[in-house]
Amino acid sequence: MRRILHNLICAQPLPTLGLAVVVQFDPLACLFPPAGSDDGGFLIDLLKQSPLSISHHCILSTPDNIHFVSMSTVQQIMKEISPAMPTPHAKITFVGVGQVGMACAFSILVQHVASEICLIDIAEDKLMGEMMDLQHGLPFVKHCTIKASTDYAVTAGSKICVISAGARQREGESRLSLVHRNVEIFKGMIPKLVKYSPNTILLVISNPGEKILDDLISGLPRERVIGSGTNLDSARLRFLMSERFNIAPSSCHGFIIGEHGDSSVAVWSGVNIAGIPLKQLNPKIGDDDDPEEWKMLHKKVIESAYDIIKYKGYTSWAIGLSVANICNSIMRNLRQVFALSVNVQGIHGIDFETYLSLPCVLGEGGITHIIRQKLSESELAQLHKSGETLLKIQKELNL
Repeated sequence: MRRILHNLICAQPLPTLGLAVVVQFDPLACLFPPAGSDDGGFLIDLLKQSPLSISHHCILSTPDNIHFVSMSTVQQIMKEISPAMPTPHAKITFVGVGQVGMACAFSILVQHVASEICLIDIAEDKLMGEMMDLQHGLPFVKHCTIKASTDYAVTAGSKICVISAGARQREGESRLSLVHRNVEIFKGMIPKLVKYSPNTILLVISNPGEKILDDLISGLPRERVIGSGTNLDSARLRFLMSERFNIAPSSCHGFIIGEHGDSSVAVWSGVNIAGIPLKQLNPKIGDDDDPEEWKMLHKKVIESAYDIIKYKGYTSWAIGLSVANICNSIMRNLRQVFALSVNVQGIHGIDFETYLSLPCVLGEGGITHIIRQKLSESELAQLHKSGETLLKIQKELNL
């Protein structure tokens, strides 16, 4: 017995295996061996002579038996004091891992908006590659779990589902023409998301994210069906304003409402700097005969996406940051105001059901309020025209 124990415990190759020897025996027998036996004392002396640290040996009470098992490196380093608490639920799913979807996921990751990110796509190789690429950056950001799958079951329990999948807008193609190519894609994915996350908030950034939402989604309340709408358009307007004033974009205030696209409406009556309405200083602001040509800023906003697509083939980073800002308000219940695409029937005299962008208060449960802006007659007429443009498309598609 002594020879066997000596060979097993003191064998030199064992430490190089990265494994610990676990000796299981009765510790009382070591201290107080049975009469006529000195095996217990021998074991204690032997462990002291072992090339392995005494802490590597786990002594358990197993009377009448001595056997050896391996202890992992993790077990050697980490001693559990209490079970780890589960990560607070803050899961966001991204459907579509194209340039837009990944820009959104990356922005969410680096701003630590979610504790878990889930990627969904039909292209499995690209999906796995994008997941691994993000995972390898985790040492540089705050902790986040990143998963990916082609199976929608992995999305279960998502607080927000961001939908960026769909046909990419071609150079020169209007956003509304994308409806015909995106409707079938939406029909296949949205019911699956709702199935696994019935309490989720759906944030659609695929173009266009207006009326199709309401017709393709069943069972979700109005406040939890959101389009990113003209939030980015409004940000572009503020950026262009900041260039004129040479101040930070965050200090420029103004909204673009209506359709996220060519029929959008710039609310010049509400544009201000430090609470000073620009229309008080320039009553013709935004008009065709405005000597300062502020209307050109709105024109640039509309053309921005087309220009970016012409230069690089797609838009991505600005919409990614926009989505991160929207999701942050939901996750942290900040109740910030964004220009989002919502069901506007009954607002501003619109008597038909459609989705348009209006300033909305956004919190943990989704949209809580729609802000009733004081629009000029011209702005109100343009908003109705924007709604009628979408209504025409809806009728063509029999939505």
